[in-house]
Amino acid sequence: MRLTAVVAACAFLSAAAHADEGMWTFDNFPSAKVKEAYGFAPDKAWLDRVQRASVRLENGCSGSVISKSGLVLTNHHCVADCAQSLSSARADLLADGFLAASRKEEKGCPGLEVSILQSITDVTERVQGATAGVAPAQVSSMRSAEMGRIEQEACGDDRKLHCEVVTLYRGGQYKLYRYDRYDDVRLAFAPELQAAFFGGDPDNFNFPRYAVDMALLRIYRDGKPAAFKAPLKLDPKGASDGDPVFVSGHPGSTNRLLTVSQLEFQRDHYLPWRVEYLAQIRGALLATAAIGEEEERQVREALFGVENSVKVFKGQRGALVEPAFFAGLESGEQKLRDALAADAGLREKYGDPFKDIEALAPVRSELWMPYQMLELRMGAGSQLLADARTLVRGATERAKPASDRLPEYADGRLAGHLKALSAETPIHPVLERLELEFWLLKTREYLGPDNSAVKALFGGRSASDIARDIAENSSLSDPAVRKRLWEHPEQVLTSNDPAIVLFRLFDEAARATRKSYEERVAGPESQASERIAAVRFAVLGSGVYPDATFTLRLSYGQVKGWDDPAFGKIPAFTYVSGLWKRATGAFPFNLAPHWQGAETKIDGAIPMNFVSTNDIIGGNSGSPVLNRKGDVIGLAFDGNIHSLGGAFGYDPVLNRTVSVASPFIVAALDKIYGAKALVKEIED
Repeated sequence: MRLTAVVAACAFLSAAAHADEGMWTFDNFPSAKVKEAYGFAPDKAWLDRVQRASVRLENGCSGSVISKSGLVLTNHHCVADCAQSLSSARADLLADGFLAASRKEEKGCPGLEVSILQSITDVTERVQGATAGVAPAQVSSMRSAEMGRIEQEACGDDRKLHCEVVTLYRGGQYKLYRYDRYDDVRLAFAPELQAAFFGGDPDNFNFPRYAVDMALLRIYRDGKPAAFKAPLKLDPKGASDGDPVFVSGHPGSTNRLLTVSQLEFQRDHYLPWRVEYLAQIRGALLATAAIGEEEERQVREALFGVENSVKVFKGQRGALVEPAFFAGLESGEQKLRDALAADAGLREKYGDPFKDIEALAPVRSELWMPYQMLELRMGAGSQLLADARTLVRGATERAKPASDRLPEYADGRLAGHLKALSAETPIHPVLERLELEFWLLKTREYLGPDNSAVKALFGGRSASDIARDIAENSSLSDPAVRKRLWEHPEQVLTSNDPAIVLFRLFDEAARATRKSYEERVAGPESQASERIAAVRFAVLGSGVYPDATFTLRLSYGQVKGWDDPAFGKIPAFTYVSGLWKRATGAFPFNLAPHWQGAETKIDGAIPMNFVSTNDIIGGNSGSPVLNRKGDVIGLAFDGNIHSLGGAFGYDPVLNRTVSVASPFIVAALDKIYGAKALVKEIED
């Protein structure tokens, strides 16, 4: 994951510094730069068509509409929660896969929603105006209130729309993103887990790969498949080495525009803690999975997610502790600071926002852990406790004037809470008990037994007793109960449900922790970040890309392998024939049932997975990889190990996107799974 100081410095100063770098918004795509590099650049018609067929899965993934009847191509790991929710001890759709015999047999994914971006409107002046002259302690609440008003004005209570004011450039810009929303999403096809995740954790973030990490959903409107006039077309020929390619998707979060002070906190405090925390819950999940088949089934998806996250955060810290990499980030910031120091007009207008953020370091160190444990990591994934929070806070927040509420309970977001609470998402008691007990124990460890919130949480009981009581006795596992409580908030405040009772015990402390962090850290930090963004625009101009924010972006690159420092030359493609050679018969290199004995069913010369230089990050999972015509030639599902430092910078030499090749997608559906109707729909 080594980057030279020069590379990292340029990455910090300008996201356009290197060929193939950047996750660009559709309204600021560097067409001239792309044309210079590849002799072609998307025009507005190309961008508009791709934008309106690019799907955001609200569970944190991406996808694309590939048929006129709303068929969506995405990754298997993006539908794993859906398959797990639809599974039981008797029918394990996650492990065994699923193919709908007809559209009538497609199965609804509980709680899953998708959004498709329709328009982007600049609202920077209005949002920044709402906080002009406001004391730092009030900035977060005032800004959130104004953003909520803009969203409500644009979308109202129309459940077919979703409006979101997005913060770009750490506050340098604010844009209103208006989406079409679909809340009827059904599973049409998913391969077996072992096919999708062939190679398991050892192959994760590595290449060569032989993964069938693909799935098909269908989106419905008013009970019928949604109609699309211009879906993306799957190219059965695929890509060749050296071809220019584009990735359209929703990268989750990057931190490339953080200051050195903020990066030092990530390197020295947050990331080491996060890796330790995840490694410990991974151990608990592995121990539970070893108890028996049903225990393994209930914790399986959570375990995969945690194992993935451990690698991600280790990779991120590995980048920041690399001396040359961090020196480059420091050099990049210093160039901005030097430009500021040399311009009296800039100093008079913006002061020294870098020093302002440095001054926040002591208070951040004081407040970040309680904020993590009582608010951001509350429950360690427990769905019962998360629903309890939604119900309790929903009851109290809705009783307040709209301007005084927490932003997640603005009028425009209330219908979404009801939809989520009403979804028939199964609760896994084994997993619930594990997560609750883990969170209770870690909260006591990190905050101390004398902390008032910890005392309230435990009372005279053990973590095991509290977790068992909630997992076994909470009625919030029933969506009808959750719906009734949401619709009758007065019942929430007197409920004796153990999950609700537990949350009420520490809600006041959690709110206070959040308020302190927002007023003393997030508010002042955001004001300084807005000024840094203004300095960056003044020095570098508008040809820079913002950090990822789980909003639609387009990256460009080419199909290309790399010279690995440890393993030598890595070719761009793997082929179906390599799957049979890599399969050992022992987990995780054992073949899924449909692939056993199927070597003669599918042409071994078909490209299976490939890599490209596209700049992506988590959230891009399921993104279409497009050729110059805008046709789908691949399905992004991973990055290589070197890309894990991509949260903080991009290395054009080593960073690679890993994708499933389009010829293989069609061949696998047809020859291995017998999905003839889906293949015909895709090809029409």
